[in-house]
Amino acid sequence: MAAKELPRHARCVVIGGGVVGASVAYHLAKLGWTDIVLLERRQLTCGTTWHAAGLVGQLRATQNLTKLARYSIDLYGALEAETGQATGFKQNGAITVAPSAERFDELKRSAAMGRHFEVDVQVISPREARELWPMLEIADLVGAIWMPRDGQINPVDVTQALAKGARQRGARVIEGCKVTGILARDGRACGVRTERGEIAAEVVVNCGGMWAREIALMAGVAVPLHAAEHFYIVTEPMAEVKPTLPVLRDYDGYAYFKEDAGKLLVGAFEPQAKPWGMDGIAEDFEFGELPEDWDHFQPVMEKALARVPRLATAGIQKFFNGPESFTPDNRYYLGEAPELRGFWVAAGFNSIGIQSAGGAGMVMAQWIADGHPPMDLADVDIRRVHPFQNEAGYLKARVSEALGLLYAMHWPYRQYETARGIRTSPLHERLVAANACMGETAGWERPNWYAPAGVTPHYRYSWGRQNWFEYRAAECKAARERVALFDQSSFAKFMLRGPGAEALLQRVSANDVSPRERAVYTQWLNERGGIEADLTVTRWADDAFMVITGAANGPRDRAWLERHRAAGCEIEDVTARYAVLGVMGPRSRTLLGRLTGTDLSNAAYPFGASREITLAGVPLRATRISYVGELGWELLVESSRAVAVFDALLEKGSDLSLALAGMHAMDSLRLEKGYRHWGHDIADEDTPLEAGLGFACAFDKPGGFIGREALVAQKAAGVKKRLVQFALRDPAALVYHNEPIWRDGVRVGYLSSASYGHTLGCSVGMGYLKGEAPIDAAWVNAGRYQIEVGGERLPARASLAPLYDPKSLRTRDIAPA
Repeated sequence: MAAKELPRHARCVVIGGGVVGASVAYHLAKLGWTDIVLLERRQLTCGTTWHAAGLVGQLRATQNLTKLARYSIDLYGALEAETGQATGFKQNGAITVAPSAERFDELKRSAAMGRHFEVDVQVISPREARELWPMLEIADLVGAIWMPRDGQINPVDVTQALAKGARQRGARVIEGCKVTGILARDGRACGVRTERGEIAAEVVVNCGGMWAREIALMAGVAVPLHAAEHFYIVTEPMAEVKPTLPVLRDYDGYAYFKEDAGKLLVGAFEPQAKPWGMDGIAEDFEFGELPEDWDHFQPVMEKALARVPRLATAGIQKFFNGPESFTPDNRYYLGEAPELRGFWVAAGFNSIGIQSAGGAGMVMAQWIADGHPPMDLADVDIRRVHPFQNEAGYLKARVSEALGLLYAMHWPYRQYETARGIRTSPLHERLVAANACMGETAGWERPNWYAPAGVTPHYRYSWGRQNWFEYRAAECKAARERVALFDQSSFAKFMLRGPGAEALLQRVSANDVSPRERAVYTQWLNERGGIEADLTVTRWADDAFMVITGAANGPRDRAWLERHRAAGCEIEDVTARYAVLGVMGPRSRTLLGRLTGTDLSNAAYPFGASREITLAGVPLRATRISYVGELGWELLVESSRAVAVFDALLEKGSDLSLALAGMHAMDSLRLEKGYRHWGHDIADEDTPLEAGLGFACAFDKPGGFIGREALVAQKAAGVKKRLVQFALRDPAALVYHNEPIWRDGVRVGYLSSASYGHTLGCSVGMGYLKGEAPIDAAWVNAGRYQIEVGGERLPARASLAPLYDPKSLRTRDIAPA
């Protein structure tokens, strides 16, 4: 085939001719972007797409990701008629079986969530499952779920159809053209360098599949992913395997089963995967296969034989092993890279690229065209990436676990076991010695809970009360009634300095952050009024401000600052420089008073005050603030002095019954108080008025703020969506998040976050309600509410005001009237 002439300029260059790259090009072309060039190093679909199983499911972990998967199904159903290219798409449905009560509990919870997300999910009996899948062994099954609209497709054909659809709208698809560099100017991508010359471009999209990490490195961008070996077998033709046979998933058997031209394909997501490509991918790798490994596949095969005994007499026609790329958190990457404007990423699809490609291409195209995502995509936003995650050793260790987690039990509070110990606080050794059970967030080792002396701090997962439930209850009781000490050192911290710092922060912050030595709680909003960040800003000096945000949100929030930064402001990440100790509870003032001569009274040190003081002989910054709903201070101390302060607090707090408390306790306490969590309760689709955070918006401050006009308009029209707090009436029921909310017999929403509230004595959660008219307390109180848990609707009460200390008397240490 003669090489196509390489254009010198394109509005957009898409790198990678797999299903995702073809989808991005197709959807941009549908939006009218005709000047598009898709570059493929070899041939379309080579690398990973060509050997994908082609499963097309609908139900994902969140509502918006489920919407994208459902969009893919609708797109694939119409693509052949639109382009004339066959895709092999058919909707045979899918069955997932449960051989244990706990797996069935997980499936029922997923089914309840799926129905709210408008997915047809049916809970069925083992006998009904066998009627749909006659070869199925059901003696050990407890139940199953059935999704009749799930399907399968030919990966090569659907890619060709998307590429053809893009071409029909003016896009150019050029094969045999490897990208060797990314062109950049003034912090923005401006084209690509290829083996055949350069192409100038306004937008570059990295859809390079398992090459995406290396492509990104050319641009100075981190795209952490790593290939792993993925195995499946294909049997000889079997009379029982009809073209209409549904897909079968047996998570506990680590396997899926699908019809493949009259044969049965059995694929594996084993618990311990084999990383691949640690030394790079061969230049000539195209439609390559990896060596067979029957020893590795044998445990999966043994379980497959037990689930489908007919396999024992079926010949095996093909043993396949090919690479697929996985990310550290099993979520793919979409969006504009924070390191380089105009450089976009759609990669790391964790073996669900076929089912995700349609929706991912659609939202990427809209995001590129409009400059903002069409929905909340925080779960897959490239801005969640931390630099350490791009290290090869970390990726190799994590991918060995990540592949298997797709089919592992999705336990509440499940912790990663690999690639641990990346980041530790200065107090780490002290906390481990105190019997902390460590969890991991953004690479940070953090105490989630503390085990009593003589008890091993180790999780025993379940859908019920886990082994640490009562230990957390004791920690919460300490914070509510005495004093508790939290290690909050994992906070991301940014120091802004310079004559332009105040102007920048006032522009991006909805609240007025100008007061000196006061921690100001604020949101950063987009032009639509949606919440991009939720954090505190403290003015240390005329031209110096400290921004403190959640550990996981650091890269995203830094990117937001950089996007709006102008001359006269320097931004420094000082996360590692400071530790943070949270001293919380009604006895916190007494404890701190034993270690400082500073007057900590309400009059001298009101809520929100942030000052430099000396505590236990150590200079530090003490901020009177709380995320647990009690009187308390957060102590920001140089990391080198943190242990001394920690030891002094323990010594002086022993007779006050000071207790160490972990992140699980903090989550329970903040939920009782109704404190919001970014990424769960608030995100870029939610406004402060909807989230009950209007008090943190300074509408009248000089110069306004980003998003102000949208909020003013919403306020005038009336707020028809509100974040509401719920408490289950059954004290034994447990909720975690995503459970559907029912109002007067109608499904109206789902819990954005939830946990057990030990002070309230029941499970608590938050979720949004929507109405045709503006929502107020009277409307909320007039409803009858239920929370659906695994298909059972449980009564709940709802409140716009916090269920615990609604007037914040305890936080402000004010005696009730």
